[in-house]
Amino acid sequence: MTEGLTYTVYDADTMTQAEIYGEMLCKMGEENPKIVGLSADLAKSTKIGKFQEKFPDRFFNVGIAEQNMFGVAAGLAKAGMIPYVSTMAAFTAMRGVEQVRTDICYQNLNCKIIATHAGTSFGSAGSTHHCTEDLAIMRSFANMTVIAPADGIETANAVRASLDYPGPVYIRIGRGFEPKYYEDENYGFQIGKAVEIKSGTDITLISCGVTVLQAAEAAKFLEENDGLSVRVLNMHTIKPLDEAAVLSAVEDTRRIITIEDHNILGGLGSAVADVIAASGKGCAFIKVGIPDCFSIVGYPEDLCNYYQLDADGIIGKVREVMKMDFEEDEDWEDEV
Repeated sequence: MTEGLTYTVYDADTMTQAEIYGEMLCKMGEENPKIVGLSADLAKSTKIGKFQEKFPDRFFNVGIAEQNMFGVAAGLAKAGMIPYVSTMAAFTAMRGVEQVRTDICYQNLNCKIIATHAGTSFGSAGSTHHCTEDLAIMRSFANMTVIAPADGIETANAVRASLDYPGPVYIRIGRGFEPKYYEDENYGFQIGKAVEIKSGTDITLISCGVTVLQAAEAAKFLEENDGLSVRVLNMHTIKPLDEAAVLSAVEDTRRIITIEDHNILGGLGSAVADVIAASGKGCAFIKVGIPDCFSIVGYPEDLCNYYQLDADGIIGKVREVMKMDFEEDEDWEDEV
């Protein structure tokens, strides 16, 4: 395991999410000569170009040929290298999806994919460059681990942890201008383990990616103004999901809201719903995300507000769920 980066809190404020991961990948590359980088002519946009500058002999730009890039990555993994592949999420989860599934996941190869511009983070580029389906697609592939970091700090943690995590890993980040949540790397990141940002007994907000900060701000407001005790979970790993954290939230709070910059079908909300349904335990539950449609075009912050993914929208959803009725007793058997 490589040591942490030497950037300061000020650097984290001025560096984008992707730039921080680029720095981390360079640090890892210094210590592990098996790491190689791949890009489909987007090294500058995805910030893996930092690795290219530092290790030109260990970097491969295949041109605008994403399907070929994932095939090359599979070959490098078969040869004992550890490929880190980076392109936009839409090009990974859709254009190159057959190669990701068949060349990489089917063979359970040690390939790490860093998908940028995910969700609605490339808002003004329109529906062709939005990617609100990737969590659903990637978590359906056998052997694939799926991570949606909250900010640049957590992205660095995820990239670092992926090195020692066997098999394919999909790390989903935004365009790079998302605000930070964490002050430093030392908060206990572990693949497959949710981070409890705030304890609570009235309702639980389960979030990932850019919505983590919004959920935390909403919880603080609701505590101060509505007197609610709101638990907030950063469910950075969508697969394998921290089922224990979900079930604990169901038993302790009986009200669950999931928040994600993704279609409400197949992503974080669906993963959490699967766990709740399998448990046989009843609770008030809603999913907040992009409805079953293609997102409108606009600035990411405006889209976040439009789809109620920001703190104001989450506050409204919490107040809505708090009005829902259910059998609030300790006997779960009559709800199975």
